Amino acid sequence: MTTPPPYRREIDGLRAIAVLAVVFYHFAIPGFGGGFVGVDVFFVISGFLIGGILWRELSDTGHLSLSRFYTRRVRRLAPAFVVMALFSGLAAYFILLPFEFREFGKALIAATLYFSNIIFYRQSGYFDGAADEKLLLHTWSLSVEEQFYIFLPITFLLLVRWRRHIPKLLAGVFIASLAANILLTPQSPTATFFLFPFRAWEMLAGVLLAIHGQKIGKNWRHGVWPSLLGLMLVLGGIVLIEPGAGFPGWQVLAPVAGTALLLWNGRDDNPVNRILSARLPVFIGLISYSLYLWHWPVMVLSKYYRDGYGRFETLFWIALALGLATLSWRFVERPVRLSHLKGWPLVGAVAVASGSLLALGGAVYLQNGMPDRFNAKTRMHIDASADFLQDWSRCYRPETGPFTGVEICPIGPDGPPEVLVWGDSHVRAFQAGVSLAAMEHTRPGLLIWHAGCPPLFGVSKTESAATPLEDATCTDTLQRIRSTLQQQPTIRKLLVIGRWAYYANGQGVGNDAQNNIQLHGKDFSSAVRDTFTELARQFDRVFVLRQVPEIPEYDSRKLARLLAHGRLDTAELARLTTVPKSQVLQRVAKSEPVFNALAAKGKIRLIDPWDMFCTGDTCSAIRNGKALFFDNNHVVNNTGLMLRNLFDPVFAP
Repeated sequence: MTTPPPYRREIDGLRAIAVLAVVFYHFAIPGFGGGFVGVDVFFVISGFLIGGILWRELSDTGHLSLSRFYTRRVRRLAPAFVVMALFSGLAAYFILLPFEFREFGKALIAATLYFSNIIFYRQSGYFDGAADEKLLLHTWSLSVEEQFYIFLPITFLLLVRWRRHIPKLLAGVFIASLAANILLTPQSPTATFFLFPFRAWEMLAGVLLAIHGQKIGKNWRHGVWPSLLGLMLVLGGIVLIEPGAGFPGWQVLAPVAGTALLLWNGRDDNPVNRILSARLPVFIGLISYSLYLWHWPVMVLSKYYRDGYGRFETLFWIALALGLATLSWRFVERPVRLSHLKGWPLVGAVAVASGSLLALGGAVYLQNGMPDRFNAKTRMHIDASADFLQDWSRCYRPETGPFTGVEICPIGPDGPPEVLVWGDSHVRAFQAGVSLAAMEHTRPGLLIWHAGCPPLFGVSKTESAATPLEDATCTDTLQRIRSTLQQQPTIRKLLVIGRWAYYANGQGVGNDAQNNIQLHGKDFSSAVRDTFTELARQFDRVFVLRQVPEIPEYDSRKLARLLAHGRLDTAELARLTTVPKSQVLQRVAKSEPVFNALAAKGKIRLIDPWDMFCTGDTCSAIRNGKALFFDNNHVVNNTGLMLRNLFDPVFAP
């Protein structure tokens, strides 16, 4: 056994800054636009403390006790997490819709096994709009730390006989991880944000600082200026760093360096350390782990249930999170940490708790979020919200040949393709329908789709909902497809599907009115005219699907949520699910004339699906008790299947 280092109050004060920055950022408190860097502060602190403990034990005794190390980690981290997860699951049962509750079940399994950062990496990014609906998203950082707790002690243990080389090895890993983070963030910001290899350098900064201090006998006192500079770097990061694709990258150097300076000078008697060591910051630091655990589910569930709220109510929910964190620290964290539970009793308790969480997550996931909790009217929109996933198992990107680099998806039976279906995300929406039509007519074909990319030649686009790289990829894909179509002698028929009104008007409508798109090179009508005149010369028949009517305010997820929580009356439901036909005609007034002119000249044949959606003077998202749409412009799979007979001319001999 080694003597533990003396307690440093200022570290708990630094934890207080980190956790409050994260909490205030998540609750959108002004002035904390970069509050997410509080997690980076935690990483450095964790590396400093854990690295110091392991190095001290290795130096004093010549060996490491992994059982003692992991016992301490389990006693410190597991109890509060288990309680938070159980209570969150109970609240989610009454509040979340099935598809969200199902995702909670999957995330609960991942968080319990400490790989939730990998799960969330494979989904959307931390800064995406949908992130604040993921009840366990905040556990990504806990998984990164747990992966660090596996990497560091095992590294020490493997090199115990060559321990004088450990700092050099860790310094090499530090440099490699930092370089990978900076170099890859512009191309893969989601990977560098979530994955341990790109975050390891932050924790290693703390580890190397602790080892260096112990090796030379640091007293951690260097005057006031290092503390002032460190505090300025940390607070500057919290205030000035902006969320988005440029983070972490080089920006995270500031809060990491600032935290290292504050730790390096933590024992100096100066105003900064005296403030950090004051009673209130220290108390918040003591409850910081529980506060981090509880604030996110409080924020997610409150905003989800209340559908947003103002500043005054925000303060109430923050206060609730603080209260729950205090209770968790007082009655869960502290008692377990100070208890004498160890050995097999501790292992058994952890196994039972973890098994319970895994069973809960598995039950929720396997039962698809338990949809039977809701009535039929709500289930209609719930079913629609879950009916937008297609089978893309046949898709691939050829490494050679004319379609090199373009993802293509075979449809129908195997064989040389005779039909091509091409377009944007509306092709995805109709995938189930056109695939079944191809199979029923035994006509092999190919399907190519690129979300947000107009299926038009000679244009590029700038879109508010896309990154510059995504815009450039669209341009490249269009050029590849244009050259490739001239090299496909077996393909004689073409079906093109797109959200034409979006490209013609330059913006979305209703729920997505904030999305803007600009076409460059040609205006919409000229691009359509030139593209389909060219295509008419290459193919025997060219079909164009008339864009389905947009239902501006419809969103299956939003409506299901409002109905489930009893916040939608009959009149409002009708407003959100219908639109006057005259309004739809006004919306397509800029996009349809050029297609009608091409059809009149025999260059294309229009396929009109409007009879499914419009009756008399009204177009609706609902027909015969079924929701037809996923959002305000994409139909669900079932709608595509019901409309598949419209595509008979495309696939018929």
